[in-house]
Amino acid sequence: MTIRVVIADDQELMRSALRMCLSAEADIEVVGEAVDGRHAIEQTRALRPDVLLLDIRMPYISGVDVIRRLLAPGEADPVRILVITGFDVEDYLVDALRAGASGFLVKDASAQEVVRAVRVVDRGEALLAPSVTRTLLDRYARFLPPPEPGSDVLAALTQRELTVLRLVARGLSNAAIATSLHIGASSVKTHVGHLLTKLGLTDRVHLVIFAYESGLIQPGSVEEGEDQGLQRWP
Repeated sequence: MTIRVVIADDQELMRSALRMCLSAEADIEVVGEAVDGRHAIEQTRALRPDVLLLDIRMPYISGVDVIRRLLAPGEADPVRILVITGFDVEDYLVDALRAGASGFLVKDASAQEVVRAVRVVDRGEALLAPSVTRTLLDRYARFLPPPEPGSDVLAALTQRELTVLRLVARGLSNAAIATSLHIGASSVKTHVGHLLTKLGLTDRVHLVIFAYESGLIQPGSVEEGEDQGLQRWP
């Protein structure tokens, strides 16, 4: 099945480069392009793509506001949004994720990484650029208020679910979690599904943010030797 993509970026050269790398794939079709935030909203609503590849800094309407409008409650058939930015880590990236973006890439990503990201997001999974995951989340967590003790939401999770949530928050893939806990990858997938349902979240990215917000994971808490887990795609 073909993945229909709209590219929204105010730089013509960037749009051209993205269009070339995506159009070269048999399973991806670029159905539209947008040059500013207003145009991105119009094109997305008119063309109903599977994935919107969106520059975070757009004229007229910012990328974050584009996401908020397209993913607002009641919006029919919400699109999956993959943010692409020339800046490694900025506070507005957290705003984009909180608004409902499925993930982000930096603009120096390879063509192969861009193609893979579009496919991952289209499958309903979440994606963070491996080079910035830990930095982004640690920076974000420093601005959080102290967590409330005895969270009712955390109390509703089993010990196994809490363990899986901690490992997801540290960036480990399902396969890596399965190896760490000596269980099958299918069991990990089931636990992740239960976590999403119990917490009312949509994807792995927001599981990570929840783990930081709830105080389950603290900034800089990734232990020595675990960094490799953060280099894996979800």
